[in-house]
Amino acid sequence: MNGPTPLAIPMKRLLRSLLAAVVVALCGLMVLAFTTPNATQRKQAIGSLANVDPAKRGAFVDHGEFEAKKPPAARDWLAQHEEKGQTYDQFLRARPNRPDSIRKTLYVLPLGAFDKEKSPSLDTLQTFMQAYYHPMTVKVLKEIPAERVPAKRRMHHGHAQWNTLEILDWMKPRIPKDAFAVVAVTMTDLYPKDGWNFVFGQASFRQRVGVFSFARYHPSFYDEPVDEDTPRLILQRAAKVLSHENGHMFGIHHCTHYECNMNGANHLKETDSTPMHLCPVCLRKLHWGLRGKPVERYRKLEAFYRAQKLKDEADWVAARLKRLKP
Repeated sequence: MNGPTPLAIPMKRLLRSLLAAVVVALCGLMVLAFTTPNATQRKQAIGSLANVDPAKRGAFVDHGEFEAKKPPAARDWLAQHEEKGQTYDQFLRARPNRPDSIRKTLYVLPLGAFDKEKSPSLDTLQTFMQAYYHPMTVKVLKEIPAERVPAKRRMHHGHAQWNTLEILDWMKPRIPKDAFAVVAVTMTDLYPKDGWNFVFGQASFRQRVGVFSFARYHPSFYDEPVDEDTPRLILQRAAKVLSHENGHMFGIHHCTHYECNMNGANHLKETDSTPMHLCPVCLRKLHWGLRGKPVERYRKLEAFYRAQKLKDEADWVAARLKRLKP
């Protein structure tokens, strides 16, 4: 008989598959499977809008200006973390935290000094947060000097680091009575426990506290060149992490339906590629908590983006507002 036997073909394929798996694993490129939700699944994730105020309903409809979640590259978040996503109905069933007549303020707590040459402006970030979470109140608390930060310190690859768990434990009993959440921010690098190189931040969402570092958002951390665009880049990165993490405080999980500010990110390149805006699914979740008016929120965001020369973000919001006009 010429050629391979019928049993030889699948055996060869099996061996090739096993060999390919070994090569991928050795190269550190083993990825999880992720399938982009189709249009029907994305619409189902938004949920029924039948009982939504007509003045707000359009904000939660995708007219084509939102991009479906793209398949991840090997090092991206969804290639390394298995996440099923969270629909609006699942969000409600989880009974998330919601601002009320007492807990209605978002606080930002600076830990250590913020060097103007390498740090985002806290006043500017406060203005951004006030727009992003309109109509909530956003306040910046008095800076805690570095020597008074209650956390274990270490030097790691030439960088000072603070332990995140000890900071969170210190924050939990000190939340102001009117706080919906308190997010500590610092220019010092962070680590969660021995054996870890670093972490961008950590939070306890049910207890409404978090701590996040901007240290690695400045190009000089990686000995990369600095140019006239660096201040805009630093502001953009800091604004993204603050709005993303406060989104978790509202009970919003990582988004797997669209390209969205609530996407998970494994590295700075992935963070830089995510948009500043929320998709219709996550926006509806946020407005369940805010009880605000989407159009007013968008107007405030456009004004902020124009003032800070964030042209792409401003133009996107302007186009969205044009779509939402009665």
